[in-house]
Amino acid sequence: MDEPLSKTKSSFYRRLYVAHLIDRGVASVPELIEATGMPRRTAQDTIHSLAELDIACDFEQAEGARHNIGRYRIRDWGAIDPRWVEANAPRLRAVLGYA
Repeated sequence: MDEPLSKTKSSFYRRLYVAHLIDRGVASVPELIEATGMPRRTAQDTIHSLAELDIACDFEQAEGARHNIGRYRIRDWGAIDPRWVEANAPRLRAVLGYA
């Protein structure tokens, strides 16, 4: 029987999974909401908290766009191995309860 996911572990997994999605092109807040079902504020907070894991994530404003329209991009994964995240993405998605 699986143990309940702690808040610390679920936060860590959520950050890894969001970084994975951004790296795969699901790179705007609306796209992340659609892919995961998480609330807008959770998606925004998760993106901003990637830096706590030394994952460098930059916002790229769309050319000619206004009002923060654009996409995020993972510039550096820091100490995280993106190959591990890629290989475990289905498990992370399932554990987090995303569609």
